[in-house]
Amino acid sequence: MSDRGRTTNTLRRALERGEPVLGAGVTTLDPAFVEVYGALGLDFVWLDFENAGPHPEDATVVAGLARAADAAGIEPLVRLPSGDPSLVRKVLDTGIQNLLVPRVETAAEVRRAVEAARFRYDGGVGERGYAGARASGWGGDTEDYAARQDANVLVGVMIENLTAVDDVEEILAVPDLGFTFLGPSDLSVSAGHPLETDHPDVTAAIETVRDASTAAGVPVGRTASSAAATTAALDAGFDLVRLGHEVGATRSLLGDRLAAVRNHLDG
Repeated sequence: MSDRGRTTNTLRRALERGEPVLGAGVTTLDPAFVEVYGALGLDFVWLDFENAGPHPEDATVVAGLARAADAAGIEPLVRLPSGDPSLVRKVLDTGIQNLLVPRVETAAEVRRAVEAARFRYDGGVGERGYAGARASGWGGDTEDYAARQDANVLVGVMIENLTAVDDVEEILAVPDLGFTFLGPSDLSVSAGHPLETDHPDVTAAIETVRDASTAAGVPVGRTASSAAATTAALDAGFDLVRLGHEVGATRSLLGDRLAAVRNHLDG
């Protein structure tokens, strides 16, 4: 049985070494795609519980995906619906080590989520508790468990509105914040230019967060829709890049093939 309490978080270690990490999303939350991504050699699989699938309070579903990631040798990154401390703790107890909190606005709510993920925090006691669940080997892992968990858990936040952009320096000052991640589509809505992700107001907000994160020594990520966009993002100083997701890839690849076949038949 895999013991997540004794497993090094390869995603966190790579970011600590300053290495870029690449991943892709599984919108359908199908464990088969988790295994495929691991076979491809991606660094992380983005599991979206904010916009799709069941609620992550269903620990059975989350633990099943964690097992698939263990088998595939890939780090799962769970995007939560919110940074509610009880939800943070419950998902971590399934053996997930990487969390992403969406739509944050203030440093106070970021601190609340990060503190919930840690046994020791900012020189004092954190808000995480010990549970006889999967992360602790079903209660069998007690030796240095808390210290090892704190050394491996990674909590990032999504910067998706202008309120968070305005508060980004305070957000970045939250102790043990693992990374920031840009949400260009929601930023465009917040800026009053829905889905105009290349609008100057949106690109300026993205650059502000990227530059502030880099200056604070906090890794920063974003999405990219092509190989060229991915290399451009890495060259621009982004540390984590999500290459897309299985639904979009299917629509693009099979859509192009279908169009080509139909053009042939019509010709």
